[in-house]
Amino acid sequence: MRILALDHGSKRIGVAVSDETKTIAQPQEYIPAEPFADFLARLRQLVREKEIDLILVGLPRNMDGSYGPAAFKVETFVAALKDAVAIPIKTWDERLTSAQANRVLIQGGARRAKRKEKVDQTAAAILLQSYLDGI
Repeated sequence: MRILALDHGSKRIGVAVSDETKTIAQPQEYIPAEPFADFLARLRQLVREKEIDLILVGLPRNMDGSYGPAAFKVETFVAALKDAVAIPIKTWDERLTSAQANRVLIQGGARRAKRKEKVDQTAAAILLQSYLDGI
């Protein structure tokens, strides 16, 4: 069984999946956030195909650890997910994952258009790897 991580955004949701040993995070894709029904259909398909037993959702926090408007949007998103899927869902601190993902992609030589395309799934992989390293 594997863990699937989601980096929630208003336009795109980045997806990463762990290996079967839950050691390494692998970026997968991004899914358009809207329409939500289409997002759910793709998520359910990934859960089945990848044999997912936990969904990890990045919860953005301010640098002082407090929760801002983005965190409340994610909490609403998580509540909708819990009604739509039967497997456990957990949130994880995602501070600076998008900035770190951009740095990784720049260092890897990705051009601006490619970075925009890959930043969400890379951020999801960074989020998932930080979780895997902590368990």
